[in-house]
Amino acid sequence: MKTRFESIAEYIKKHVKADDYNLHISAMNQHETRFAQNAITQHIAGENININLEVAFENKTGRCSINQTDETALANLIKTAEEMAILNQPDPEYVESPKAQTYPEVQNKMKNTLELKPEQMVEIIRKSIANGEKQGATVSGMTEKHQVDVLFSTKNGFQGFYDLTDFGHSMTMKKDHIETKVSFESKDYGTFDLDKEIECLNSQFDALKTTQPFDACKIPVIIRPAALMEFYMFMMWMMNRRQADEGMTAFTDQLGKKFLGEKFSLMSTLSMPELVTLPFSRDSIVSEETYWIRNGVVETMPTPRYWAKMKNLKPASPFNIFIPGGNATEEEMMKMVPRGLIVNRFWYIRPVDMKAGELTGMTRDGVLYFEDGKVKHAVNNLRFNEVPHDTTRRILALGESVLTDSSVKLPTVLVDGFNFVDKTTF
Repeated sequence: MKTRFESIAEYIKKHVKADDYNLHISAMNQHETRFAQNAITQHIAGENININLEVAFENKTGRCSINQTDETALANLIKTAEEMAILNQPDPEYVESPKAQTYPEVQNKMKNTLELKPEQMVEIIRKSIANGEKQGATVSGMTEKHQVDVLFSTKNGFQGFYDLTDFGHSMTMKKDHIETKVSFESKDYGTFDLDKEIECLNSQFDALKTTQPFDACKIPVIIRPAALMEFYMFMMWMMNRRQADEGMTAFTDQLGKKFLGEKFSLMSTLSMPELVTLPFSRDSIVSEETYWIRNGVVETMPTPRYWAKMKNLKPASPFNIFIPGGNATEEEMMKMVPRGLIVNRFWYIRPVDMKAGELTGMTRDGVLYFEDGKVKHAVNNLRFNEVPHDTTRRILALGESVLTDSSVKLPTVLVDGFNFVDKTTF
């Protein structure tokens, strides 16, 4: 694939007349099998390619995308992008394409995933469904395998290539009022343990059989990694340096300050082989070991290339997410507070106040009530209004960090006084 991409890049380099250009080529070979109501419902398989070209005459830009690689299509790609640029208004935020840079070598393509056969994927689903039928429940989800190849090339000399694999399997089991989910995603199919995933699903399912009504209140919460990912990813998006400098987020004027809790750190790392690590971003920002937050101090913020040029800063972009954990187990966390809740997942998270960093959202896939160090029963779902960076100041304990999806590794976290504001009926 790399040779094929390089020949396309060479054609573009030879025929583009514009003053500048950025070329992005990506191909995905995918196999996705969906299942619902204890039966397979859809197969999707095949390769898709996308070629995106952005050109510039001075600071007037034009862009075109195609999904064909023959010379006629490539010639039309160049012609369309250049004609659009000539007709366009000047772009006040135009940044010239990046020059040649050295980017890290990474290993994101795994043999175990490449060799996974459709028959094996179907067998994974068969066993998942058989487990649901034993419970008298219905199971739905998706088993998927992807291979991705990416090349980025510019007029000014940057040329980079990477490839990766990805395997995922999710299961949602439902019976009457009980519904819960587990999911696995990794670049390496060899690390997948279906029996372990089924055991976790069954444990969650059994814990939800007795449900009691529960009123919204402020209460300690054990947030499991899947829920934590959904919650703190919004905070990461709010850390954008430009928005902070323009006074649009809670991170305004917080760079270099202890703005978050001392127990909380967040980084992008090149040192964990289990994580997918992109060597450079779609904006051609080269990846390097970066602490965004260290022991509560905001050290760096994601900074797009335009803003970096305007403010004489170094551009920076997250390429994976790692939150260092601790060694507390859920059992130990439950003994640290008189009572509390355990949350499997959140969903429908939306900003309430971007400047304050406040979010609202709901629990999903099971909420457990514990007291005196033991789980007592499940409770109804709840809506929350919370400020993610503020919750880091209320972290009481951290569990071991685990792979949460292919590029994210997070711990379970015990947070004091989590603000639930209402019940939900779904």
